[in-house]
Amino acid sequence: MPERNLEFGKYGARGIKGHEAVARRLDALAHFIATPVTQHRGLVARLHYLTRTDHARQAARAAGLTVTGRTMKAWLDGKRSPSAKNLQAIEVAYRTVRRHNVARYLLARLNREGRGTRVEFHPLNQSQVPRPRQRVIEYRTLNVRHWDRIVQAWAEDDDAALDDAWVNDATVDLGSQWGEYEYVTSIGFAA
Repeated sequence: MPERNLEFGKYGARGIKGHEAVARRLDALAHFIATPVTQHRGLVARLHYLTRTDHARQAARAAGLTVTGRTMKAWLDGKRSPSAKNLQAIEVAYRTVRRHNVARYLLARLNREGRGTRVEFHPLNQSQVPRPRQRVIEYRTLNVRHWDRIVQAWAEDDDAALDDAWVNDATVDLGSQWGEYEYVTSIGFAA
């Protein structure tokens, strides 16, 4: 297995790490609330999501949202507004709880009872690289059958574990060309 890129972009190539593209795609599949937390509608939607069950309230506390029920009610009624620090805590708690709630569902959809999901690798952008230094990198597809570690690392928001899982469980199956797809413009899959 080749070593990882140490000086990516030195000659003008552009792209993002493959695991970051996968995290973005999984975030899109999780269907987070679109309205920002800074608007009252987005704040209320997140607070309702975090307070509708005992399990959600416990997970929100574990994720760092530690305010009293009275304060929460004042926020929901619009009588008070949370500080910037609390808005950030609400957003982090919401994303953490949402990821944990949809992880099992996404895992079942992606694994598809052992059949896996077809993944599209869109190569990095070499338009700014001088012609003699450009490589021929083609669009590739691969059927990824084991999503367990990838989805678990995504749900825990562990960037290093997601990178390791993505490389060792997915891109290594590209064979000797896997290093060409460490950086990509995007990763596509449907679940």
